[in-house]
Amino acid sequence: MHSLNSFIHDLTPEDLPDNVIDQAQLCLLDLLGVAAAGHRTRLSSIMQRFVTAQYPGDIPLLFSDQTASLCGSTLFGAMLIDSLDAHDGQVLTKGHVGVAILPALLAQANEQPLTGKEFLTALVVGYEIATRAGIALHRTASDYHTSGAWNGIGVAAMLSRLRKLSPEQTAEALGTAEFYGPRSQMMRCIDHPTMVKDGSGWGALAGVSAVLLAESGFTGAPAITLQGPEVADIWQDLGQRWYILEQYFKAYPVCRWAQPAVEAVRTLRQHPGFAPEQIEAIHIYSFHEATRLHKVLPETTEEAQYSLPFSVASALIDDAVLPEAVAETPQGLQHPLRRQLSQRVQMHETEAYNARFPAERWAHALLIMKGGRQWTSEPCIARGNPENPLSTGELLAKFNLLTDGLMTTANQRHVSEACLASWGLDRLDVEALLKRLSGRLAV
Repeated sequence: MHSLNSFIHDLTPEDLPDNVIDQAQLCLLDLLGVAAAGHRTRLSSIMQRFVTAQYPGDIPLLFSDQTASLCGSTLFGAMLIDSLDAHDGQVLTKGHVGVAILPALLAQANEQPLTGKEFLTALVVGYEIATRAGIALHRTASDYHTSGAWNGIGVAAMLSRLRKLSPEQTAEALGTAEFYGPRSQMMRCIDHPTMVKDGSGWGALAGVSAVLLAESGFTGAPAITLQGPEVADIWQDLGQRWYILEQYFKAYPVCRWAQPAVEAVRTLRQHPGFAPEQIEAIHIYSFHEATRLHKVLPETTEEAQYSLPFSVASALIDDAVLPEAVAETPQGLQHPLRRQLSQRVQMHETEAYNARFPAERWAHALLIMKGGRQWTSEPCIARGNPENPLSTGELLAKFNLLTDGLMTTANQRHVSEACLASWGLDRLDVEALLKRLSGRLAV
């Protein structure tokens, strides 16, 4: 625990390699774009009413003119980002880190002035601890739990650093965050998609609450995912292997498991004479978890985000899965051709792809066209992994796409420039950024 405590409290900005700093800034930009777009969902308005009523306080809610407590602001921010399934993730955790870490950091920064270097270093601490906790939980637990079961541990580590908890208090906070983290079953959410999503809102809330409790003398159970001998190797390379560099960025606002299939059908759109109206059947070959994304005719944003057939249908029409496609509108969920093509998708589990999951996620597609033509894609993976990353320009374009119509062009530029400010000159002005993130969007 001494090396873990040292990493949490003693890591300095100068300890961070340049590529880690760059990645932290990209994570910040990407998460803020997803958060802004999340305000278009029904989930976000429900959560805003909930936290302002049940967690009153004076900390601004993300992209809102409302306020709540530290706990309430964090809970809202994490649920907001989770409401639009376009945020970063990590393959070995089979889940998401930044969705919990950033809202807690922003809430704390509204209470405690931070320099740009302090802000980004704390963000990195959260990513490193949470990612390892997620890998450790998957190694030691028999069931597949949502991200909220472990990403709150990263929140607790990050806030223990910022709030200057003692080593003893930090240990209690980490243990409490692990114990109270929601051990919700991920595949139940996959089979029955609703607003419960990935549990990250409640994981973030557990992490913040654990720190506040530890400050008051509350004691927690030992954190097995941090201290168990069977996971000791996961923690031995803190400060050497940087898991923030191993996060992926999503090109589309749907479950990552559907995105290899999306890329596969996009390649088939390139055939001469392709027209989505000419498709008779769509066969998708992928790993087991992807085939569990079985909803054919989604009626809600949540069902659409966990629907491989609907994601594939949208990609065949738009050459992408746009945020508008998963919206509860006539041009989104009720679009006639999207619904027709969704019903033509047949999914097939492939053992070769099963064997490569979760470290790798693959799919290929077969289209059968009217007149008997058949086109088969090469095996595809999702874009945005460390081995096939989205460029800074692509991530900036994604941010602008997600925030178009919500922010003015000037505010888009101000926020993106603040996120990507030069580290060497310490140009990330946290106070100025926070002002840009408060206030109602044009929803």
